[in-house]
Amino acid sequence: MTEGLRERKKRETRIALSWAAVRLTVERGYDNVRIEDIAAEAGVSLRTFRNYFASKADAIATRHVERGHAVNAALRERPADEPLWDAIRIAVNAGFELDGNVGAAGRQLPDESWLEGARLMIAEPALKGAMAAAQFAVTEELAGIVAERTGATGVYPRLVAEVLSAAQLTANREWLRADPPRPIFDLFHEVLDGITAGLPEPS
Repeated sequence: MTEGLRERKKRETRIALSWAAVRLTVERGYDNVRIEDIAAEAGVSLRTFRNYFASKADAIATRHVERGHAVNAALRERPADEPLWDAIRIAVNAGFELDGNVGAAGRQLPDESWLEGARLMIAEPALKGAMAAAQFAVTEELAGIVAERTGATGVYPRLVAEVLSAAQLTANREWLRADPPRPIFDLFHEVLDGITAGLPEPS
């Protein structure tokens, strides 16, 4: 029990630091945020920040990793006889619950100032390597879960994992440019609708 509580506390600290990094970067711009600012925003010491992350970019990218792990863990817990894409759709919702009220905001219309900051953050060259590594880790884990769930080998588990990765990327890009703005939750499920329907041509 004690070990479980310790691990949960470490995870909560990691999430708090990562979310602080994202929030400050969106509000101020990447170059205007120091790791000292992130630590202070999360209410921890600079030493604690360095215990969890090697850089500001790693802290920001961890938001993606944590959300992906939440989805993957939820998929692993879904009933074995549930159709795969039904299970994935339900598991995706776990990613939106990761941050409590912050996650609930994914179901609401985004604030334009937040969108503008997010656009600048995503375009930041210094983040590209960390984000690519984060995406790879999450996709690898998901491919393993799909293989366990379906018993499939070869290309299928990885195809499902890469398709879901592309779905997330598509929803995020549309969220950043949609006019008028739309909730990311709705966009992600619209993308999943298209995938599960077999991507028919629009009528």
